[in-house]
Amino acid sequence: MTAGSGGGNKKRQRTGCNTRFSSTSAVIDSCRLEGTVTEASHKPSGLRRTSSSATISGGFNDAASADVVLRLFLEPCPSDSDSESISTVDSFFEDDIQIYLHSDVIRRSKYFSALLSARWQGDSSEGDNSPKIYRLNFGVPLSTGTISTHLTVIQLLYTDDYSGVIENASTALSILPVALELLFEDCVRSCVRFLEAVPWTEEEEKRILSLIPFLREEESRELLDRVSPSKTDSLEEMLHGLIVAAIHNHSNMAFVKAFVAKLLREFSSRDSARRVLERAFEASLKTVKRSLEDYSNPDFRGDHNETEAIQRLNLHTATTNGRHLLWLIERMIELKVADKAVRDWGEQSTFTADLQRAFRDDAWRNIVPGLPVVVLRCTCKLANAVISGSILAARPVRMKLVKEWLPVLIVCKDNVSVLHTHKSLYTELEEIFLKIISTFPLSDAQELLQQCLSFATRNVDDCPHLVTAFNTWFRRADRPPTS
Repeated sequence: MTAGSGGGNKKRQRTGCNTRFSSTSAVIDSCRLEGTVTEASHKPSGLRRTSSSATISGGFNDAASADVVLRLFLEPCPSDSDSESISTVDSFFEDDIQIYLHSDVIRRSKYFSALLSARWQGDSSEGDNSPKIYRLNFGVPLSTGTISTHLTVIQLLYTDDYSGVIENASTALSILPVALELLFEDCVRSCVRFLEAVPWTEEEEKRILSLIPFLREEESRELLDRVSPSKTDSLEEMLHGLIVAAIHNHSNMAFVKAFVAKLLREFSSRDSARRVLERAFEASLKTVKRSLEDYSNPDFRGDHNETEAIQRLNLHTATTNGRHLLWLIERMIELKVADKAVRDWGEQSTFTADLQRAFRDDAWRNIVPGLPVVVLRCTCKLANAVISGSILAARPVRMKLVKEWLPVLIVCKDNVSVLHTHKSLYTELEEIFLKIISTFPLSDAQELLQQCLSFATRNVDDCPHLVTAFNTWFRRADRPPTS
């Protein structure tokens, strides 16, 4: 930017503001150098004089009363070797205009106030008796904006009501860089207040972030609060809150779970998603375990009816949180972050003992008939992720998973009436366990396969997975020992 009355004055520099400004073509047409100044009727609609400006002797671009002649011209950037670059930015407007202003008005801009001060001005009067006329040149760099926007901001010096001009975020973002350039504090505050109150598009947000460094701390605080987290763990706290709300607080649970699942899939940080899901998994697992423990070890010191009600509540709590647990496991497997869940699931000796004790009792059948299916589905999902290679579990982890949960499956087969719709789940889990067993040394596989004899059916042809598992073991065991 070049500005001044013949001297080399300086002002606050601003760069990086690639903006488009509103049209003030009527004013530009009236300010061509080769013509004369038009009447005040060419002022754009929306700008009006207020009571606070009643002392101003004339309006914007009033040559009869003006004591400042300002030349606005486009100043090409040093990198612009091609003259066509000027026309692409401001082709609709004149690139060199002259306007008539009033020094008492434009001093609202600290830039103009400094420029008109005695320090910067020599004797500019055109005769001993004639009033002092200030002649200023102001170069508008292409990087800062257009002449039309500078005209708009200069016109705003003549009013205290900016609402007719600042009508949307795009306009505020166009005006704000020029207001900052001219140190026009009232206009800066109005633009910032408007931006604080309205929503932004993603592109507008990027422009705001580029302008925030030029604002004072108190001006930018609310804008920053909207786009910058106050805590380093805000992302994870938000995700965790969404998960908790999805599985606990919404009657419209299926749709909410689907929406949160989509957010988790598209979340940028898999590590954050892992930590949030593990936290929720641990909480739900803890609730299920505590409920089953309370059910398996009831306190009979109270009234019988009260004890029965508490037992019912424990079973319902276990089943409900078991379903939440299944949803969390599905999300963890989907994101390939279920490693810790598999390890934890294989270290539940107390939990699996409580389940076996509960399933051998008939009391739960009429209360929560779906509890065994929920628990076995959780086991099936995790075990299937192991055999598919989605989760690379070490041999001790695989061993614990089978040793802890194979007895639960056997107890369910022996004591739970298997509905036809759930029969495939039992068969699938049998097959998965047999495949995991096939990954163990022969001595370990020998012990575990003997526990799987309960998988046999009346018709041997109905359990091909069991036949295949034993044939595989015998084939391997029949090989000569390796040295």
